[in-house]
Amino acid sequence: MTEFDGLPVLRAPVAIAAFEGWNDAADAATAVVEHLEQAWQARPVTTLDPEEFYDFQVTRPVLTLVDDTRHIEWPTTRFGAASPSGAERDVVLIRGIEPSMRWRTFCDQLLEVCHALEVRRLVLLGALLADVPHTHPLPVSGSGSGGETAERLLLTPTRYEGPLGIVGVLHEAGARADLETVSFWVHVPHYASSPPCPKATLALLHRVEEVLDLPVPTLDLPEQAAEWEGRVRTAAEQDAELAEYVRELEARSGDTDLHPLSGDEIASEFEKYLRRRGPR
Repeated sequence: MTEFDGLPVLRAPVAIAAFEGWNDAADAATAVVEHLEQAWQARPVTTLDPEEFYDFQVTRPVLTLVDDTRHIEWPTTRFGAASPSGAERDVVLIRGIEPSMRWRTFCDQLLEVCHALEVRRLVLLGALLADVPHTHPLPVSGSGSGGETAERLLLTPTRYEGPLGIVGVLHEAGARADLETVSFWVHVPHYASSPPCPKATLALLHRVEEVLDLPVPTLDLPEQAAEWEGRVRTAAEQDAELAEYVRELEARSGDTDLHPLSGDEIASEFEKYLRRRGPR
């Protein structure tokens, strides 16, 4: 198709995608793609036309100045290509904003670009709020639609039932389009969910490393993660109720039945904890 004229020829590319919004607690998932864009010096490839996918009163364009020239940046989904040093394959990096409408058409267009780039494997990243302690390694749940990667990483089809974001919809669309599709979701402590959350980003990055089977540069992410954990620890130490709540989560962290929490569920969970603590 003419709109794909000029796309680069890539070596057995794997695509990694993340989207701002409902799928991106603490911006942890999109931070992975942004990190890889910088670490691997990704070059721009193409974008999706945002006109039919976004409500611009909800996701507004941004005015910037480039060399004293006014430039409007529209909310969209961008594709970049990277050639990691020493790797035998290229990586397509997809970063965007969850669309406001026409999700099926959005998925069709995104996958059409993937097919034009000869992508055969799609890795989707998400981050969700959960009742996990910041002091432990943050869990990453994964699922796969089958194929060599899913078998190697022992991933199975998800048994989740409930509301979906664009990551879940795109996972199903990718599988139907004969792409080997895997998804990873990092669990972010709901009481420390203000972005950024480098510890969650680092946890997702390790899973990306496993999928690609090549070293992924972490740059200063480990130091940022340690600083983040230190700040949250200090905040907990200054709040006796929060400190005890964290200890309770630590005691429960062996429970494998981790699940995402809605805002109402988070409030209800914490209210139950406060009631157990009494009027103090």
